[in-house]
Amino acid sequence: MTATDVDQQFVLTEIDTDARIATVTLNRPEKRNPLSLALMIELTEVFRGLGERKDVAVIVLASSGPAFSAGHDLSEMTGRSVEEYREIFDRCTVLMETIQAIPQPVIAQVQGIATAAGCQLAATCDLVVAEEGSRFGTPGVKIGLFCSTPMVAISRVIGQKRAMQLLLTGVPIDARTAADWGLVNEVVPADQLAARARELAEQIAQASSVVTGIGKEAFYAQVELDRHSAYDYAKNVMTMNAMAADAQEGICAFLDKRQPTWSDR
Repeated sequence: MTATDVDQQFVLTEIDTDARIATVTLNRPEKRNPLSLALMIELTEVFRGLGERKDVAVIVLASSGPAFSAGHDLSEMTGRSVEEYREIFDRCTVLMETIQAIPQPVIAQVQGIATAAGCQLAATCDLVVAEEGSRFGTPGVKIGLFCSTPMVAISRVIGQKRAMQLLLTGVPIDARTAADWGLVNEVVPADQLAARARELAEQIAQASSVVTGIGKEAFYAQVELDRHSAYDYAKNVMTMNAMAADAQEGICAFLDKRQPTWSDR
């Protein structure tokens, strides 16, 4: 059974309950899907809602039109008060943290450009599949607004020197370079983009949702720790994971040479 939610203004949500996959689509194609304040608030609420659903194991973040996202809506970035600017960047931060806080893995499906906060959005997702013609960049320096918040996500996935190149020059990189730098998992022809993102989602959805949720939370918790602290944390997570019903089912199924039946517990 597939259920589609079309009530949102700037975001479309489709849930395939049989496959346990949700597709969230940015839907302002005429503006290249800018992360306006309204869109960010809406998208955050969509992710929070999906994060609470037990019938959704994976989320694909897509976009309508020729571009993934051109970043913040620049029409909102002139003549504002300090409080208004702060709200924009606060909302952006909450959105990015929500994506990584929910238990479901999120796959960015990128076509066209992913620039500035749009590049940040892609970098924040757990996996990124991009079409061959896509480009990634942080061009804020060219208009006098250094991409400081995108820098946080991007520097954590591609490292300091490459991040600084993007940030200081404002020159975008193509999809193949983005994959080489670690910003993108896979690059595919444009006509295969949706199918490949879906295939990855289906592969992930075959696992126990409780286990992938444990793993996602643990990954982001340990990645900022020193090695010794990371091992201390990870061994405790793995101990508790081993006590989960699905871990016991999965191990027994392997030993019995049968397919596991997940209870998501």
